[in-house]
Amino acid sequence: MQEPRLWTVPDTAVSTAGQEAIDLAARAGLKLDPWQQFVLNQAMAENDEGGWSAFEVCVNIPRQNGKGAIIEARELWGLFIGGEELILHSAHEFKTAKSAFRRIERLIRRCPDLLKRVKTFRQTVGEEAVELHDGRMLRFIARSKGSGRGFTGSCNILDECMVLGDEAMDALLPTMAAVEDPQIWYLGSAGIGAPSVQLGRLRRRAEAALESGVPDPSLAYMEWSIDPHVKECPPGCTDHDDPASDEAALRANPAIGYRLSLAKVQNERVTLSPAGYARERLGVGEYPAEEGDAWTVIGKDAWEALADIDSQPEDPVAFAIDVTPERSHASICVAGRAGGSVHVEVVDNRPGTDWVVERAKELTRKWAPRCWVVDPGSPAGSLIGDLEAALAERDDEDQEPEDDADSEAWGEEEQPLAPVVQMKTRDVVQATGQLYDAVMSGRIVHLNQAPLATALAGAKKRDLGEAWAWARRNVGVDITPLVGITFARWGLFAEIEEPEEEVEPWAEFG
Repeated sequence: MQEPRLWTVPDTAVSTAGQEAIDLAARAGLKLDPWQQFVLNQAMAENDEGGWSAFEVCVNIPRQNGKGAIIEARELWGLFIGGEELILHSAHEFKTAKSAFRRIERLIRRCPDLLKRVKTFRQTVGEEAVELHDGRMLRFIARSKGSGRGFTGSCNILDECMVLGDEAMDALLPTMAAVEDPQIWYLGSAGIGAPSVQLGRLRRRAEAALESGVPDPSLAYMEWSIDPHVKECPPGCTDHDDPASDEAALRANPAIGYRLSLAKVQNERVTLSPAGYARERLGVGEYPAEEGDAWTVIGKDAWEALADIDSQPEDPVAFAIDVTPERSHASICVAGRAGGSVHVEVVDNRPGTDWVVERAKELTRKWAPRCWVVDPGSPAGSLIGDLEAALAERDDEDQEPEDDADSEAWGEEEQPLAPVVQMKTRDVVQATGQLYDAVMSGRIVHLNQAPLATALAGAKKRDLGEAWAWARRNVGVDITPLVGITFARWGLFAEIEEPEEEVEPWAEFG
């Protein structure tokens, strides 16, 4: 059986009701895979008082692996064995909840011993439910701000938990307060950013438990995913998973060989975008930061103390470009000396990337910067060719400078308007450390711009051996303004290689 990459359970288990659920599901014609049986045995573990070892259960797994069967087995157990008075099954969309109702109805109808205990299958839209003769009930609802209020659930099943925020939790969780031994289940796939509020909280608790070696006393968390390579990984790195490999697909998808096949996964790999494939099939998600997690790298007070709304950069200046992994936003930033400090500023932060190259050319005409800085291994690397071509173009304004200062700034016509400096991995690490040190020692000034403050509030470290850089994954905010000022400041002091002069053959050899 393929175990989850991340999993932690309370250490209070002395027995489990999972096997009862597995056996009952089999009676209803639902044969569970080994990994599904593993989840039920872990999640339905009991403590020495006979209650649930875990109050909260979270199953985070890529789509189409069969989490629905786990839900059905748990609900059948609660309804027909566990004595749970009310089970609430909720989903983000009503059609998903209705589909789940139809599946459980089919399972019950296939098993006469279970069917004879059913009083009715409620079919009214929005009121779908399975009601037994003794009053026990399984209800299916779509989540909303008010859904679930007024119901006292013994068990809450929250499907599609990657779309689960505070309002839905505020409506559903209090329904369990009066129950003696309740349990809540979260099931979904990898986080999708801002909507994955609750899933992000659960995952952080699990990571904290794993890091400390002390299990969370009330959480059973199981996640099938990969730990993908980062661009700083050396050749032959064995500490991370290669997203393009079959091994990565197997690690993240325990249903391969049962209801999934490597052939189908390979088709997805070539059809989906790399980010989409990583999220949907390999479990690489994005999780929003908790409000209390803000400003964890550079403190808010330390940053705001360096603000000077009247600050302006002095010549020479350096520009940098950065793009989000999804290519949804891009930033152009500038750095220049300001007395004994360095002025950093977000010049532009806009959606998309189509505007970047033309804007760079405009800024170059205005500022004649010493360089443009781009990390070729980042999403912005794809702009390097167009940027270099644009900065090598000469239009009428460039050919006929208005004064000698402009003429001196542009230099000879065959030279680009400004060189594009491509960073190496060690440069990225050094640039990050240099910016951090400059902030801590008070050698940075800025305009207190909102995009930059937002990026710093959500920024996290990505460990690289004994050094670190800015984390791009699982941040939940656009950090391109922060990366941009980091690179621009580095570019202000970086050594720029002079372009090699082309020598005519007859000149070289006399």
